[in-house]
Amino acid sequence: MMTRSLNITYFTALIVTLGSLTIISGAWFIELGLGIKPCHLCLIGRLPHYFGIPVAAVTVILARSGTQLRLARTLLVLTAAIFLVGTGISVYHAGVEFGVFQGPTDCTGTLSQPESVNDFLKQLDTVKIVRCDEVAMRIFGLSLAAWNAIICFGLTFIASLGAQGRR
Repeated sequence: MMTRSLNITYFTALIVTLGSLTIISGAWFIELGLGIKPCHLCLIGRLPHYFGIPVAAVTVILARSGTQLRLARTLLVLTAAIFLVGTGISVYHAGVEFGVFQGPTDCTGTLSQPESVNDFLKQLDTVKIVRCDEVAMRIFGLSLAAWNAIICFGLTFIASLGAQGRR
């Protein structure tokens, strides 16, 4: 039987793992299923999920075993830090979308070295850059970056509670 502290640590790690998996799955569905391409900041905003999911999943395993509770809580602190960084990235991205912050000066997409003006113009027609300062999709009035900020903050909060091991 799990102790109360183990129970909290285990379930919060499980919630964080499943929550982050849901978000990243949704991002991939929007990109591949709906055809909405991510911008450069969108791709950066996914990184905390790519790092946080395995750390939180290992935490679930350790907390479930019951023998490594201290390590599990330490990993939840790391998970909280990862998603706090994700919150910052997404707040910045949402700020760029809403004109609060200056966006990155570099763009995603590549242009090869054109040999003539005509080659350059052809490249401009075929290479589509997804701008970071344009909202591609809104849900209940908020951009996906704003939602990611809210969710990352929630995951940070949940992981922090689990790291404490009490309600």
